[in-house]
Amino acid sequence: MKTKTNLKDGSCIAWSTNKLTFKSIAILTLAWLGVQTSIQAQEVQEVKFAKPSWYFGLAGGANFNFYRGSTNQLNAGFTPPATFHDGNGTGLFIAPLLEYRPADSKWGVMLQAGYDSRKGSFDQVVTACDCPADLSTNLSYITVEPSVRFAPFKSNFYLYGGPRLAFNMDKSFSYQLGVNPAFPNQVVSPEVTGEFSEIEKTILSMQIGAGYDIPLSSDRNKTQFVLSPFVSFQPYFGQNPRATETWNITTIRAGVALKFGQGKNIQEATDMVKDREVQFSVNSPSNVPAERQMTEIFPLRNYVFFNEGSTEIPNRYVLLTKNQVKDFKEDQLETFAPKNLSDRSKRQMTVYYNVLNILGDRMQKNPSSTITLVGSSNNGNTDGLTMAESVKTYLVNVFIINPGRITTKGQSKPNIPSEQPGATLELVLLREGDRRVSIESNSADLLMEFQSGSDAPLKPVQIIAPKEAPLESYVTFNNKGAGEALSSWSIQITDEQGKIQSFGPYTQDEVSIPGKTILGTRPEGDYKVKMIGQTKSGKIIEKETPVHIVLWTPAKMEEGIRYSIIYEFNNSKAISLYEKYLNEVVTPKIPVGATVIIKGHTDIIGEEVYNKDLSLARANDTKTIIENALNKAGRKDVKFDVSGYGENENKSPFENKTPEERFYNRTVIIDIIPAIK
Repeated sequence: MKTKTNLKDGSCIAWSTNKLTFKSIAILTLAWLGVQTSIQAQEVQEVKFAKPSWYFGLAGGANFNFYRGSTNQLNAGFTPPATFHDGNGTGLFIAPLLEYRPADSKWGVMLQAGYDSRKGSFDQVVTACDCPADLSTNLSYITVEPSVRFAPFKSNFYLYGGPRLAFNMDKSFSYQLGVNPAFPNQVVSPEVTGEFSEIEKTILSMQIGAGYDIPLSSDRNKTQFVLSPFVSFQPYFGQNPRATETWNITTIRAGVALKFGQGKNIQEATDMVKDREVQFSVNSPSNVPAERQMTEIFPLRNYVFFNEGSTEIPNRYVLLTKNQVKDFKEDQLETFAPKNLSDRSKRQMTVYYNVLNILGDRMQKNPSSTITLVGSSNNGNTDGLTMAESVKTYLVNVFIINPGRITTKGQSKPNIPSEQPGATLELVLLREGDRRVSIESNSADLLMEFQSGSDAPLKPVQIIAPKEAPLESYVTFNNKGAGEALSSWSIQITDEQGKIQSFGPYTQDEVSIPGKTILGTRPEGDYKVKMIGQTKSGKIIEKETPVHIVLWTPAKMEEGIRYSIIYEFNNSKAISLYEKYLNEVVTPKIPVGATVIIKGHTDIIGEEVYNKDLSLARANDTKTIIENALNKAGRKDVKFDVSGYGENENKSPFENKTPEERFYNRTVIIDIIPAIK
């Protein structure tokens, strides 16, 4: 039986010609590449270039086409006597390409647009006369293929995928009816050629693939060439070539792309960083006034904050067992510290995360006191009530408080909400602060001096603190311009014996480190400080400077008292209860000739410049209240030191990850330092 017709032999000859042409192009291109590489190597012997971000080039390969489904009526003028099913073939793919992929990113984009052959032959069928019939087609398209490129390991291997938009260019077919092998002397029917009818002019499908970049040029070449073998899979989805019948095509493409791009001179890139004026300096104070032992008076908001979607007390709060209650002491809270605290202000947050234990302890000691727990939730009153019941259950079960002393209720918003009408800034953070249980009471034993009612804070907690390093004594590393020019930077500090300490990485322009962290037990020392920065293009720059660091050697221990007051969100005026507190509690504690250091802070919600002004306004508001109270007493002997730090997280009391931290960062800290005698 005859299995191949002349038509198919002709197709093979045509494909051989295509292969020869493609091979010739590849040989000529590689020869030209070799000449160019040699010339460039001679021209730029010592200069190095970064990898290009933009590549241009040519992709070529073979489409292995697999026909599935059926086709019979080829056009209005010709229908063969048998239906054709399935088939396969190989066609040429060749297209210019464009690629963009930043050197420091796993992601990129690709675009190929060119000639795309889906030619092939259907499986031979036998007609009613026992004659073999063959059908082949030169189906081809102009294809446009945008893709997303992803290098999962930031290596030369990459994956890509995207849509394929194809415009039909050739829809011709060739049909050949053979002779019955039982009658070999029959005259062969002439070949029928024509064009398919009902061909889709535009096809939208998809592709996924993988490739590997093989560099052909060294980093000494400005123009760098890459050879990329690739393979892609284009499933039958959307690839029905005709609007009628069931014929569809699945294609596996294998080929190679030759790409080139121009890299930036690495030295010039480094110079550009220098032009952006990354200026590194170190400030180490020669000495700072004495370390201060402060008796601290911590304000205690009457709130317990809950996580979104949960009515259980968050695990950041310290929750005791019945056996631990007998050992709980309000002025020794370090024993009952939360498990997960940052290094900043651990002692202070220990106070705030013990609020339920402080409340339970005070209610045990004052059996006539009563409270109302008000749960606020934007999910409704029922959710808020469940939150309040969680707090009540803890107090009743652990501190054995009579349930009749605790009333609970739920509402949608707290009495003083953080989220105001028309608010637009960081709404998620504001709403976190409004999901809380408020503790309300009229029992003076539980509350701040002179206060009562629904909004009264709990009585402050007094703790005699250990020695504390004032912020002004920290060694400050200023790397001006780093935020814009560098992706990150670190510090290496080397002492006289060559011992190295490393700190970082950092992304901000300024970092402060306690001198004691660097010196250890040494009273002073000479160091070399090296800043190692990585530019956003991936290059390394270094700057080095010497510094002399001195550990504090105060002549006398300064003993003082620290008070803090809390401001409401976006407010620079002390609420009335704190104004009375400043007048009647804080001011009378200021001794003659003392210095009052007032520091204002904010949380991170809002613009940085605005928050700096807001913190200074809060500090000045506090100063004005105290100064007026002193004037009424006829006193002019007190010195004031006022500053506003805004949201500066190097100097803020706390971080800003939780609602508690953000609420307590809206503060003014008042240090009362007696005159040295």
